[in-house]
Amino acid sequence: MRSSFTRLAAADGSKVLVRGIISNVQLKKQQGARGPSSHSGWRDWLCKSGARRIRNQMCAPRLMDCALLLLSLLALTGALTPEAPGSCPQRLLGEERRRTCPRPCKTDRDCSNKRQCLCDGQCGLSCVAPARTCPWPLPPGENSVSRLLHPTPSFSALLEVHCKPGFTFPSGLDVTRRRCQGDRQWSGEEPVCTKAETNNPAQKCPLPQEVTDTFDIQGDAAVGTSIRYSCLSGANIVGTSENYCRENQTWQYPHPICKNVHCRPPDEVEQGYVVAVQKTNYEAGFEIHYLCKKNFLLDGPQKVTCLSNGSWSAPPPFCRARCLIPAERSRVVIAGLKRWPFDVTDAMVPHGQNVTFYCKHAQKQCSFSATQTCFDGKLQPPACYLEPTWLQYKLFPHRLVSELEACEPGDVE
Repeated sequence: MRSSFTRLAAADGSKVLVRGIISNVQLKKQQGARGPSSHSGWRDWLCKSGARRIRNQMCAPRLMDCALLLLSLLALTGALTPEAPGSCPQRLLGEERRRTCPRPCKTDRDCSNKRQCLCDGQCGLSCVAPARTCPWPLPPGENSVSRLLHPTPSFSALLEVHCKPGFTFPSGLDVTRRRCQGDRQWSGEEPVCTKAETNNPAQKCPLPQEVTDTFDIQGDAAVGTSIRYSCLSGANIVGTSENYCRENQTWQYPHPICKNVHCRPPDEVEQGYVVAVQKTNYEAGFEIHYLCKKNFLLDGPQKVTCLSNGSWSAPPPFCRARCLIPAERSRVVIAGLKRWPFDVTDAMVPHGQNVTFYCKHAQKQCSFSATQTCFDGKLQPPACYLEPTWLQYKLFPHRLVSELEACEPGDVE
């Protein structure tokens, strides 16, 4: 692209000017310089950088227009970057900046020969000699290593300082950067790496591998805390199930042991079945189930478990028999319904069922009720109940005791 613009400029009689501009632009780019920020500034800068190379020639307007076009495109391609006004911070005053600053400026014309108006960190825009360098290499640090990030330690070059492993800066970081300033010193104070602080791990009591392989331990075994043991196998713990870690990192009690415990075969249930694999011993956690034969009701747990102490979680259940209703010619109340016994299946009720009978008042033509409960095949009628005769049942059904009106509450003793 440079040769194209050179031909364009040559056709206009400015070949020498363009070559001078290109040469100076490349030189200033290597030195880290930035161009002016205004159109008039560019024209002045072009005259200084290019036209001064042309003997007995002035900055002709036509030549400068061509050169401005060239410089604009060079800026677009990254050959030179204009500095935007206000992109440099204001110069700090007094002790705030902690350094001696060069002369302040606004443009290159405010500076003497070989110096340019450039941004110099805390000093703001200052007259700086870009070709001057900062000290390099630096003396080796005791706990740090320095590395230059630019080809030369010239103005604005960056230096990176790393702390050695196990060391950090006071900020907690292990790397920082410094910039070459206009006073030929690296920015910031001399970095000092100090030994990194490590949090001391909490003191604990030792837990041998045979203990951790045998028990499920709740707690972290830290000094001043307790842990709880439970056998991984489900076996019984022989010894203490809780231990305390003392200040001297020893346990208050010896570690317990796990003892394999078995349960004996469960007892058989009369009129029932034990649903389980037949064994001589059952391991802790093993479950068995019970079932009753037809017309028998299970009274007790349907399932029991072998515990770690060698016993079953509950005693065996019972299979309870049904009860025959001890009435034929009088109605009774079952589950809230007044029914004839022959209307009930097999005239029987299950174990635990309540049956209400009707009794006749001794002096009055009324009845009162009495309740009995079926228990394992036994259901006795109340003492006040009298079974009606066959003739009473057939000839005078409306006079049966279950059909009489109920006595007043005060009539019943």
